[in-house]
Formats: sequence, C-alpha cells, structure tokens
Amino acid sequence: MLRLFQSRTPSAPVAHLDVAHSGATYRVALKRLSSARRFTLRVRGATRDVVLTMPARSSLKSAREFAERHAAWIGVRLARLPRPVTFEPHSVTPLRGVDHTIVHRPGARGVVWTEQGDAGPAICVAGDLAHVARRVADYLKREARRDLEAAVARHSKTLRVEARRLTLRDTTSRWGSCSSTGALNFSWRLILAPPYVLDYLAAHEVAHFVHMNHSPAFWKVTRRLFPETDRAEEWLKTHGAGLHRFGAKKS
Repeated sequence: MLRLFQSRTPSAPVAHLDVAHSGATYRVALKRLSSARRFTLRVRGATRDVVLTMPARSSLKSAREFAERHAAWIGVRLARLPRPVTFEPHSVTPLRGVDHTIVHRPGARGVVWTEQGDAGPAICVAGDLAHVARRVADYLKREARRDLEAAVARHSKTLRVEARRLTLRDTTSRWGSCSSTGALNFSWRLILAPPYVLDYLAAHEVAHFVHMNHSPAFWKVTRRLFPETDRAEEWLKTHGAGLHRFGAKKS
C-alpha cells in the first residue's frame, strides 16, 4: 500500500514577543544563539529596543516566562533612556562635542551655517520649516565627511597607505569599519562627538590597512597614530550610545 504524505512547510521562528506590565506593553526581540547557555535581556540605547538572547533549543514558553518575570526591569530601563531629539527649531544638538541650538531663519539667504549667538553656538537654517530637519542632517553629514576625509588623509600619509573609498552610514553596531579592498565606512554621528573621538576612529580604521585584526601589533600602530586612544575609547563607551538619539523622526 502506498501512503501519501503531505509535506509540511516549517513555520518561521518567532522573531519577537510582547510582554505587559502596569498597563504598558513592551516588544522583545528574540535572538537564538547556539553558544548561549542562559537567557539574557538587554535594552539597547542606540536602537531603543529590547533583545532577549536565548539558547537555540529553549522553548518559546520559557522565553516568554523569563521576559514576563523581568517586565518591570524592562520598563525601568526603557524609561531611563534619554529622550530622542528631533532636528527642529529650538532643539539642541552637539556638533564636534559642543551643544548648538537649531535656529530657523526662513527669510535668510543660504542653506545651513553656524554662528555664535547671544544664547551660545547655533546651527542656523534658511528656507521652509518643513525642510529644517533634512537640511540639518545633510549639513552634519557633510561636516562629518569633511573632517573624516582630512583625518584619514593625515593618518594614511603617516603610514604610507591609501584609502580607496570613504562611505558614511548610520550604523548602530560599530562606529567604523575597514575592508580588505581599502574601503572605509564610518558613522556620520561621529561629527556630534568631540573632535578627538572622530580623529581616533579615523586612526583606528587606517591602522587596519597594516593589521586586519585587533592584535597587540594593531593597537601599537593605532596608538602611534593617536596616543589618546584610551581616552577616546572611554568616551565612546560612556557617551557613544547617546549620539543615536539625535535626529529622531517626529512621531
């Protein structure tokens, strides 16, 4: 007798779950790792979300129970995150580590410029109000490219190497990267940090042209290019995640 078996399409793994506490609902992303030995919850400041890392073979039921037991903790950590800042008039955003107030000058000539006002440094934006956010973001990215290109050129000259391409992105997992083909990628948000932080990241990635790893030899080259490596690393560790709150979209 022939038996016909109907093939089943495996269901897609659950990507997230929702947990409730005190009238609020929190979405928790699930990340299964074969190397994980226990459940771990993390609230990420850069992306303002919650991730539950779990062993690959753990059940969804166990994951939900773990998340629900820690729902209050999730709520507290999310509430402690700094509020997002939109690029709009009267908002304050750092530029090269110095707070600047965004000022709308609808009748002025030009596009975006900085000036020292009575209330302190300002980023001034001409044109329609609807274009302020985009123009501020574009201006910051142009300034980031200018500073990074100058820093990369300086460090490359010291090592007698050459960067083939420099790209700006808005990544949340790393501030810079270097490919084996000589392409460099940086977060444009480095322009918000103090100049020595941006300079350090440029030195760090250029050093990868000599050592494509993080060996002691690599760090020796990095510190030769930028002696204040430890200071910059500490700043990024303490303040780096906060840079991602600037330029949020209006809800």
